[in-house]
Amino acid sequence: MATDYDTPRKTDDDLNEDSIEELKARRNEKSSSSVDSDDFDSAEGMELPGADLSNEELSVRVLPRQADEFTCMSCFLVHHRSQLYSEKNGQPICRDCGA
Repeated sequence: MATDYDTPRKTDDDLNEDSIEELKARRNEKSSSSVDSDDFDSAEGMELPGADLSNEELSVRVLPRQADEFTCMSCFLVHHRSQLYSEKNGQPICRDCGA
């Protein structure tokens, strides 16, 4: 159930002043909520962790490292040259690992 945190909250005095008709109407609103089928449709394509994906083929195009990129020798990720922090023993280190 979604909660709107921007709406003013009622104090205990306000809750005691609600009429019985208003309380019944609120109860009917909550019980008549419908199930959103879009949630089930989007979950259908998701894979669970640990699922067997050995028969699946990847459809991602992998690009080789570009001239303006480097591989960090600490985390082994490819970064743009603007992320170069320093070189340790002649090996490039990114800002995340060097900081």
